[in-house]
Amino acid sequence: MDPQLSHHVAGSVATVVIRHPAKRNAMTAAMWRALPPLLDTLAADPDVRALVLTGEGGTFCAGADITTLQDGPEEAQGLAVAAEEALAAFPKPTVAAVRGHCVGGGAQLAAACDLRLAEEGALFGVTPARLGIVYPASATRRLVSLVGPATAKYLLFTAELIDAGRALRTGLVDEVLPEGELDKRIAELTGVLVSRSQLTQAAAKEFTAGRTDRDAHWAARARESGDTAEGVAAFLERRQPRFTWTASTSSTTG
Repeated sequence: MDPQLSHHVAGSVATVVIRHPAKRNAMTAAMWRALPPLLDTLAADPDVRALVLTGEGGTFCAGADITTLQDGPEEAQGLAVAAEEALAAFPKPTVAAVRGHCVGGGAQLAAACDLRLAEEGALFGVTPARLGIVYPASATRRLVSLVGPATAKYLLFTAELIDAGRALRTGLVDEVLPEGELDKRIAELTGVLVSRSQLTQAAAKEFTAGRTDRDAHWAARARESGDTAEGVAAFLERRQPRFTWTASTSSTTG
């Protein structure tokens, strides 16, 4: 099978699968380039309310295909950063479903997701020190925001792999599931995510990313959307709310 990113949409959840089994799902230059436009397409789809990123088989992503570095590490790093930033900017909730190795560029992608769930046996590593590469500032800041400066330095300085238990303790992942139960838990979690207010989620994504100058913008969106009135009515009537605001059809910029 040629290296590729595949995707499908079911139940308002888009699943993007990293496929490069010959090299433990390492990302080629073409795969890095393909991710941002794919995310744009899924962001614009009103049927998509959440996104799952995972790898084919028993591996999430072993990093960048080493051949991408032969043509110039700076170009390869630029492609990875562009893909990471596109994933972080995706306006709907994103979840990394991790099995096996989540290393280098794979860890970079997982960290750019909103949530990370891992199966027991998963291994995580940030490995540029093995190759003498300077890890991007944006990716470093994102890693520090998850695990703190001490663990970030450990991962970056040593390039050692850590197990899922340590990843959970340090905040790199949110949940660790027994073998065979990851898919079920991902389905449960995304089922909850797609039932909640996308307005609340989109605003929370901005605020937690550090943008705090848009309170008035989001207050206006809330007034226009009717989501608050629907949420209150549903609570009083003891039914599930039917939220209508979507990030697909409403601007989150400006």
